[in-house]
Amino acid sequence: MEIIMNKQVAIAGIGGLVAGLIVMAIVGFYSLPGMMMLEDQSRYDDFDTTVEQFEQKVRDAGWSILTVHDMQETLKGHGHDVKSVKIFELCSARYSAEILKLDDERIVSPLMPCRIAIYEKNDGNTYISRMDSELLARPFGGVIKDVMQVAAVEIEDVIKQVIR
Repeated sequence: MEIIMNKQVAIAGIGGLVAGLIVMAIVGFYSLPGMMMLEDQSRYDDFDTTVEQFEQKVRDAGWSILTVHDMQETLKGHGHDVKSVKIFELCSARYSAEILKLDDERIVSPLMPCRIAIYEKNDGNTYISRMDSELLARPFGGVIKDVMQVAAVEIEDVIKQVIR
């Protein structure tokens, strides 16, 4: 009788563990996109002012703007009409060099340069969005984690000057 009870307790425990893992996986699957992307409203009244202020703050912080993708213009050329969207590719040579000089760390080069988007929404406001690079860096560990987290904090300081 005691052996049967122990088996039932063990089966119930394993079933609870499996159910818990399934629930955790479902919650993680649906919550991760919201955790990985950050979006904030600009403190400025219009898109152009937000872009100008952002570009100046980036340069003041010692970062380079490698490329600006004007998605509104690009899509207009393909017959689509969308609100203003600019995607900025930013680089800090001191951080990039720390990662790219090491062979094993080059695996994260597809995440470089840092990309920040500024866009308008139908509510008439301008927003800034980006990946949560600090969170993204954690699983890598080592040099990648250290460098990406420092760079993420620095670029967040720039963004804080432009958002509400």
